[in-house]
Amino acid sequence: MTKIIALTNQKGGVGKTTSAVNIAASLAVSEIKTLLIDMDPQANTSTGIAEIIKKRAENTIYETLVDEIPIKDTITKTTFNHLDAILSTNDLVGAEIELVSVIARELELKKALAKVKRRYDYIIIDCPPSLGLLTLNSLTAANALIIPIQAEYYALEGLGQLLNTIRLVQQYLNKNLKIAGVLVTMFDGRLNLSRQVLDEVKSYFGDKLFKTVIHRNVRLSEAPSFGKPALLYDANSVGAKDYMALIEEIIKNGY
Repeated sequence: MTKIIALTNQKGGVGKTTSAVNIAASLAVSEIKTLLIDMDPQANTSTGIAEIIKKRAENTIYETLVDEIPIKDTITKTTFNHLDAILSTNDLVGAEIELVSVIARELELKKALAKVKRRYDYIIIDCPPSLGLLTLNSLTAANALIIPIQAEYYALEGLGQLLNTIRLVQQYLNKNLKIAGVLVTMFDGRLNLSRQVLDEVKSYFGDKLFKTVIHRNVRLSEAPSFGKPALLYDANSVGAKDYMALIEEIIKNGY
């Protein structure tokens, strides 16, 4: 059965896109067939894999959601044998408005994925930093969620609203949706603040907190500007190793 995991947090700058790209790449190098979907109009995931795109599809996720172009025609091949991607552009910002009049508009992504999901073991969705219609589509299509939280002040700010949205989706749109885990990013063990945030998140989420943390790492921060996942930019970096450890934990936990 295909595992569909959405990465979501309405706060920006929490390492959501970095995590989506590197989770997908780590799965792919482990020879697990993976599809990475950029549902963010900022298209940072698409930029972050620009150098590993083999042949870009003519269409993006926007054309599938709004123009009903078959999703198979939006799939872009990458230089990783086990990684495909569906890219985004800033055109996607208009989808929120253009889908308003569509019946069952929250189900558009789920319906589209039904036709290709059997090709993949994992589908990783990078949600926009908002709780709008694009995020609702992602949550409705997903089996599980990963919530990245940065090890900074106000880490838990706004999470109540996110968790309430998740509960509503579970109640009305996707009763099978589960929280796979909460992922602490930008962690620096030398700082009291990082350790305090980790303790705070652990007390709030308990066993939903991943044991793996993503350490603050220069190579991990540099990789997107070169259009590469950390594994390809510097496989020996702390960041690359953290994400490999994370996918081991995800698979072990059955997500």
